[in-house]
Amino acid sequence: MKKLLLLAIFMVTFITSAQVKLTGVVKDSIGVPLEMANVLAINKITKKMTSYGFTDSKGNYKLDLDKNSTFDIKISYIGMKTSEFEIITKTKNIVKDITLFEDNSLDEITIVSKMPVTIKGDTIVYNADSFKNGSERKLEDVLKKLPGVEVNDAGQIEVEGKVVEKITVDGKEFFSGDTKLASKNIPSNAVDKIQVLRNYGDINQLKGVQNNQDRVAINIKLKEGKKNFWFGDVVAGAGSAPEQTLYLFQPKLFYYSPKYTLNVIGDVNNLGDVVLSRRDLRSFSFNFRSQSPSNGTNINLASAGIGFLTASARNANRIETKLSALNFSYSPNKKLDLTGFLIFSSNSNGQRNIRDIDYVNPNIPDDFVDKTSNQTSNTGLFSFRSVYKKNVNNQLNYNVSGRFSNEFKTENVASRVLSDITERERATPYTVNQDLSYFYTANENNIFAIEVKHVLQNEDPFYVASIENDPDNNANEPNGNNPPDGFDEPAKSLGLVRDRIFYNLEQDRRVKSNQLDAKLDYYYILNSKSNLNFVAGTISSKQNFDSKFFQILDIDQPKEGSNIFEPNPTIDGISDPQITNNTEYNFTDLYAGVRYRLKSGIFIFTPGFTVHSYNSNNTQYGTEYFQDKFKEFLPEFEVIAQFKKSENLRFSYKKQINFTDVTQIARGIVANNYDAFFAGNASLVNSSSHNLNLRYFSFNLFNNTNVFAFVNYSKTADQVNRNTIFTPGTVVSSATSLNSPLNNESVNARFNASKRFGKLQTSIGGSYGYNKVFQFINNVANTNEITSKGISTRFGTNFREAPNVNLRYSVSFSNQNNSSRAGVFKTVRHRPSIDFDAYIWNSVTVTSDFSFTDQRQNGVSANTFSLWNAKIAYRKDKDAKWEYELVGNNLLGTGSEANINQGIISSTINETFILPRFVSFRIRYQL
Repeated sequence: MKKLLLLAIFMVTFITSAQVKLTGVVKDSIGVPLEMANVLAINKITKKMTSYGFTDSKGNYKLDLDKNSTFDIKISYIGMKTSEFEIITKTKNIVKDITLFEDNSLDEITIVSKMPVTIKGDTIVYNADSFKNGSERKLEDVLKKLPGVEVNDAGQIEVEGKVVEKITVDGKEFFSGDTKLASKNIPSNAVDKIQVLRNYGDINQLKGVQNNQDRVAINIKLKEGKKNFWFGDVVAGAGSAPEQTLYLFQPKLFYYSPKYTLNVIGDVNNLGDVVLSRRDLRSFSFNFRSQSPSNGTNINLASAGIGFLTASARNANRIETKLSALNFSYSPNKKLDLTGFLIFSSNSNGQRNIRDIDYVNPNIPDDFVDKTSNQTSNTGLFSFRSVYKKNVNNQLNYNVSGRFSNEFKTENVASRVLSDITERERATPYTVNQDLSYFYTANENNIFAIEVKHVLQNEDPFYVASIENDPDNNANEPNGNNPPDGFDEPAKSLGLVRDRIFYNLEQDRRVKSNQLDAKLDYYYILNSKSNLNFVAGTISSKQNFDSKFFQILDIDQPKEGSNIFEPNPTIDGISDPQITNNTEYNFTDLYAGVRYRLKSGIFIFTPGFTVHSYNSNNTQYGTEYFQDKFKEFLPEFEVIAQFKKSENLRFSYKKQINFTDVTQIARGIVANNYDAFFAGNASLVNSSSHNLNLRYFSFNLFNNTNVFAFVNYSKTADQVNRNTIFTPGTVVSSATSLNSPLNNESVNARFNASKRFGKLQTSIGGSYGYNKVFQFINNVANTNEITSKGISTRFGTNFREAPNVNLRYSVSFSNQNNSSRAGVFKTVRHRPSIDFDAYIWNSVTVTSDFSFTDQRQNGVSANTFSLWNAKIAYRKDKDAKWEYELVGNNLLGTGSEANINQGIISSTINETFILPRFVSFRIRYQL
């Protein structure tokens, strides 16, 4: 790394010494400095743009120009006549002040269209071609090169540390709900402009009366040649790998016109290319976002789904993917827009994980678990959205969407403590969401907004576990020659029959959720700088949970004429344990509130509060009833300091009330896993939290820097935690939920600063986290504190006609202090990486990425692994229809990678086996 750093310093020094600076001040005709004027330098010989910049708040500009060259300089500002002049550079810096005069011509628009980056209010516009060198194939490849834009490890797009919530194409919805379908499929050569929409709001009537600093969206402007024509690409490929033949077929077709659009995406492969994981499909937002701020109430909808592991090339040894997706939009007239999509995804994968588990409590035996999983998830999604704008004062929206799945998995487990286990699980869950909203502007001072949301959800997992047993050693001594099996004592407390060669356990569960959320917002505009927002609404939620836990005896040895045995458990720490659940949980929130928004100088103040009347109750087994009714005052406050057009500081405070779901309340036994049993607590009450956030952002085009930082602090009272009790001498636990008598606290901070030196891009980032959580283990209060810190650096180039290199290095530290363990448990993770991409001879593309990871536990290296992927592609020229690719994944043949996880109960070294070395040949046809 030292050599790489010296090379980077040498490159910066060399490039800087070969240039001179052109500086000056841009003012209007009366001497007022002009901020954000565009400055452009074009080489007179090559006719190419070589440098660009913007003026700062004092009108200063600066350009780095090559020595001994001639340039055309153009300086423009909206409403001013463009200034054009010639500069001949020698070896000394040049100073030249400019005065611009009023003009109503459109020269500035022409200049701006050539600028790599421009800022228009809250919108940052990137000229995509300015950041391409020919190696890009998808939108994601371009996004990774934009200053201020990041693509995280999960594939999400981040701006200012905030996740982009949607991507539109020419203003049309593109599979709203997940941005990865756009970033990983839209061809890069179709992209003209990338517009980052900060403070995003999709209801024009509310933009002047709300703060939307948390919202970011992206709009893609297509090139003119891509409109009213089909475009896209089709990729087919095959290859070889150990023990299997590889295949890939990916058609991606797009059609855009002012009236309607069609997007068709297909994908069949076993190469580990997963566009949408099961987690992505289950978290699809369907764009159901309230247009007014949260009113302080959070209620969980129960999820009893299968515990699938999300599969990717980094955590699975087999992945087979099928995806079919259709997205459309249709505008029959200027008032009505219709959009929707249909998606079918089938993902089958195999995984192997080896876990070395070190339990915090010394009385719990440490375990070594080798688990092999085979999972299949078939999911269908649909969405339909209509927007009717009668005029600028009336807008009616209706959305409906749904998700239907058929999922199943099988796991084979070898445990040092519990011997061999087989698990099987299946489920057919579904969710249907509806959203109706109406926005009405009565006059310039009065705006009304009505929003109604409805969620219907059903989950029905069926779980089977078969645990190996020796029926002849149940009564033996633990330290004898043939000690009892690891599950024998837990089986006794569960009331199971213990004279069979297997403990065959089954569990049937069903969770039904039905929730309605309705509210009315009224905005009264006092004057041009202030307005009031009155809100009133209700949340009504009903959740039902039914389950049954039982044992299946050997068919040839039935008990009392049946092979189904209903146990009678006696579990320490759980009062009157039952093997069934029949629970209904009802929740109602009636609330009203007011917010006041005031602009004063550089500040925007928004104080407010809501008053709530809560009623939650649950009925179990038709006879047991618990109710909790109370009223709550929830204050909130936000202030924004807008220092410049692209620099601000924001502080917010909000008190929130959090309600749990029915699965935490139902008091019957539930097998969360073969080694973890749980019973809820009918008398749980809500938790309350105080949340503070401080966020800073600066995007300075004058000195090419981008900085963001934030700090979050949260303190939660009555947090729903657990009392976990381990059966002596085993790793099997039973737990019940409770309200923590002590407050949980967390602090999370992050910063990132990047700066561009000509074609060189540098950045440094850091993070800090502190989490203090209280749990009970074996009825003893346990305090768990985890402090994490991390630093990441990046040095890269962005040449258009030369190879590009990105060097990254990150290091993270995590210290765990647990009251049940002496000393501090420390882990360190180092990860240097290098990416390379080049487009050479106007026909050959070469890309490569390499990373090395070293993880240390208490100062000792626990695991190291390296990953290397590469691709070489040939096409006749940039406009060629055909392209041929040779792709290598995991070229070093790394078999597994490992992570160290620190938890409240244990710390674990988790070794995950990954996809083997894949080499494939692909053909791409560009429409």
